Amino acid sequence: MKTEWEVTQEVVKLPALHNPLFIEGLPGIGNVGKIAVDFLVDELKAVKLYSFFSHKFPHSVFVNEDNLVEMPRLELYYKKFNGNGTKRDVLLLTGDIQPIDEESCYTFCETILAIAKQFKCSEIITTGGIGLQNVPEKCRVYCTANDAGLLKAYARKEFLLEEDIFGVVGPIVGVSGILLGLGKKRGIKGVALLAETFGHPMYLGIKGAKEIIQVLERKFKYGLNMARMDKEITEVEKELMKRTKEWLAETGAATPAGAKARHHEAGYIG
Repeated sequence: MKTEWEVTQEVVKLPALHNPLFIEGLPGIGNVGKIAVDFLVDELKAVKLYSFFSHKFPHSVFVNEDNLVEMPRLELYYKKFNGNGTKRDVLLLTGDIQPIDEESCYTFCETILAIAKQFKCSEIITTGGIGLQNVPEKCRVYCTANDAGLLKAYARKEFLLEEDIFGVVGPIVGVSGILLGLGKKRGIKGVALLAETFGHPMYLGIKGAKEIIQVLERKFKYGLNMARMDKEITEVEKELMKRTKEWLAETGAATPAGAKARHHEAGYIG
């Protein structure tokens, strides 16, 4: 039976968007994509446009800071730049979860692509992490696409992207991959930006997220406050590295500090 997605409109009137760019960032390795897109939502003061629900959500709820339960969220935001010709309007997909099985992933992506077409969106960017066995000294960002021309446009030197991704990673799992695959079938070009991060399930890939955000800022010039993210990184890095060393000590893995990740260490994408 086909998975049904309940789509709730969160605004009174739908916005008229100018040549919108669609950016996805959902939980995955290091939560790299989610961190990046959550930062964009906050930094751009984006407005919630739609929320999504399905009976194929994970059978769990979250406990919030008020000690009350909350359902998992999948939400689409928008930012309109009021006709500023130098900036493209943007749609931002974020949330607490990904669809939990193949059927719900495909039907969710079909739902998202229908919305993208509704707003005449011609380009999708998906984001995620490349899991390494060690903490990378510098998180490189790789790109792949469903269109050769779009890949070439992102491969320009000033964007500082690694385009030679074949053999570095395996399948791109989940929404980050399926949106591009189905997007090609639906006539929507798309690119994936994938940042290196440590592949431990408890590791927070905030540095990889920053590298993705910097790529977006170099290309689209949204005027993002990168100093604020630098501050956030500084605040969490000490605790993060302490925990990482403890995890590695328990598992007997290699020391992370300053370790340079090699290509063959790359693992699951999400």
